[in-house]
Amino acid sequence: MKTIVASIVLLIALAGCSTTGGKSSHDLFDDFTYASTSELAPHGWIMRSAPGWPGVPGAAWGPDSFSLHDDPALPGNRVLRMSSLTAGAGANTRQSQLCHQRKYHEGTYAARVRFTDDPVSGPKGDQIVETFYFISPLKAPLDPDYSEIDFEYLPNGGWRHVGPTMNTTTWETFQLEPWIADNVTTNAPGALAGWHTLIAQIANGRVRYFIDGRLFADHGDKFYPEVPMSISFNLWFIRNGLIPGSETRQYDEDIDWVFFRRGEVLTPEAVQSTVAAWRSRGVKFRDTVPSLGLASPCNF
Repeated sequence: MKTIVASIVLLIALAGCSTTGGKSSHDLFDDFTYASTSELAPHGWIMRSAPGWPGVPGAAWGPDSFSLHDDPALPGNRVLRMSSLTAGAGANTRQSQLCHQRKYHEGTYAARVRFTDDPVSGPKGDQIVETFYFISPLKAPLDPDYSEIDFEYLPNGGWRHVGPTMNTTTWETFQLEPWIADNVTTNAPGALAGWHTLIAQIANGRVRYFIDGRLFADHGDKFYPEVPMSISFNLWFIRNGLIPGSETRQYDEDIDWVFFRRGEVLTPEAVQSTVAAWRSRGVKFRDTVPSLGLASPCNF
């Protein structure tokens, strides 16, 4: 009997399965340890190519914005890089966005990302937005069922902020033209260049944001998300926030891993230990979150 039980435990570990209360959990985990960005699509990711909002009008989007790189701090680990660049006009601007399937609602979301304050090349100063967020399509202006939850880092300010600022925003709805925003936001000044673990707990009518294990914001009430969302990252320039000049400047944001656990509130420590356990067992990708059969547009 002990041999049978030991064998079952070993099979679960090898499959990368975690259990909660005797039931298999519904998780997404991606370590982005791929040889090529062409491996993203078979794992449910969309590299945006659709034109449009947000950012600089006329900017391009596409798979050229993505690349994979070895992690010098952890042999065998790779990170996914989003790169956005501009030469001062829409036709000379390329922005980046990555979206997963729309099937995520209540639970715990997390990612380890590297923010940057300075461009890889060219002069500094463009107002750029570096993000980790969750979003549903807007069916109509001021759609009451719209849901969006944002971590947005502004290394060069913007939106009435001067200097580097972190924004966390939970949305009820919005209208693009003329602009109407119905949301609640918490922000704090300070440079955040480097690696950070971002966690959002969505449960019991509250959205709680954590940065590096510390509670940053707690939102709720009418702003609580009503419908399933996609998990997304993007890197874009604020319109009217470009510095003068036509010299090309490029900004990067790196993603080490992303995680979701459906229907459970995990502490930051529990998220870290779960990810560490999967990595120690060689789990590179896991998706046991059931599809909801929803369209997953990657266009804003």
